Amino acid sequence: MPASRRGGAPAGRGTEGRAILRAMARLIGVTGATGAVGGHVAARLAEAGALQRLVVRDPARAPLLVGAEARAVPGGYADGQAMTEALRGVHTLFMVPAAEAADRIAQHRSAVAAAAVAGVERIVYLSFFHASPDATFVLVRHHFATEEAIRATDLRFTFLRMNMYLDFLPGMVSAGGVIAGPAGDGRFGGVLRRDVGDVATEVLAADAGHDGRVYEITGPERLTLAEAAETISRETGKRVVFRDETLDEAYASRAGLAPDWEVEGWVTSYTGIAAGELDGLTDTVRRLTGREPGTLADWLREHRDALAHVRSSASSDV
Repeated sequence: MPASRRGGAPAGRGTEGRAILRAMARLIGVTGATGAVGGHVAARLAEAGALQRLVVRDPARAPLLVGAEARAVPGGYADGQAMTEALRGVHTLFMVPAAEAADRIAQHRSAVAAAAVAGVERIVYLSFFHASPDATFVLVRHHFATEEAIRATDLRFTFLRMNMYLDFLPGMVSAGGVIAGPAGDGRFGGVLRRDVGDVATEVLAADAGHDGRVYEITGPERLTLAEAAETISRETGKRVVFRDETLDEAYASRAGLAPDWEVEGWVTSYTGIAAGELDGLTDTVRRLTGREPGTLADWLREHRDALAHVRSSASSDV
């Protein structure tokens, strides 16, 4: 049930309310607090009166929140010793994935090991939709490997498997007003980052009822990228289209822009959609937060200033 009601007070009455209050008195470690999801979670937890430790590379960038302290781990997840020290005393850890890197699985395993050594009791890990060892989207394999590393410990755990972020889509629009990639007519159940953050907040705020659970998190619509482009066009007033690339075209158009492993991640994010691996809808947001998830159109209407790059660059004659 929701962790907060009017005024940020913990939700629930009687036995359930007391359980939530006890949970909020335990120290919650939050990683990624300088990013969109982690920052949203930290802010929501602060509103609810939680005690937090924000584990960040640079404490100067950490948000200033009531009940929260920042702890520096300059080397990130790869620095096992620093992570261990930063996590001592933490009861529950919200673990946001590390930035894309060739050694991201190793980084995640280091962080999980540090949590176990530090005495963390529970990990809530932000994973990806239908994580599996043979997923088409290579980064999803990283998430599966991380889930397996967590399962191999004695820690209690909950996996929150996000679908593609809807509010990331406008950033995929090129200067010519095109979203290009080998996604075909595949569909995905995209979700807003704030909705993922709200689900995470509810799970973190309650110390019981979520152990061993895997929550697949989607928005309310099954979209193709062509439909997403149409929505962006309608809300921005500029024509944006989806162009389905072949696999060869996708790799050629991105060649030299990043290391090969990163380009593979970019391309397979589209082929994962084409393969149907991001398709499907769940009621997780509604069930855990008590409200319906937002749509791409909702976000676009609320963030018109964030669409300046689309308005200024998207061509009307694409």
